Amino acid sequence: MKKFLSFILARAKERSTWLGLVSIATALGIALTEFQTEAVIAAGVSLAGVIAAFTSDKKDGGDDGRAA
Repeated sequence: MKKFLSFILARAKERSTWLGLVSIATALGIALTEFQTEAVIAAGVSLAGVIAAFTSDKKDGGDDGRAA
């Protein structure tokens, strides 16, 4: 159980996990009315932008952001 909790907490710290959850929640808005769907999509995109702006990317072994 401790190993599973550790795994879940590690995933919760990853930017991609939160962006994926926001994307899933946004996609579920399709079952709502047209106005509700637009509101869910707008909120989802806004939340994804906030997550992207305020979370860092891992720098170990990946792209360091410098031009080639």
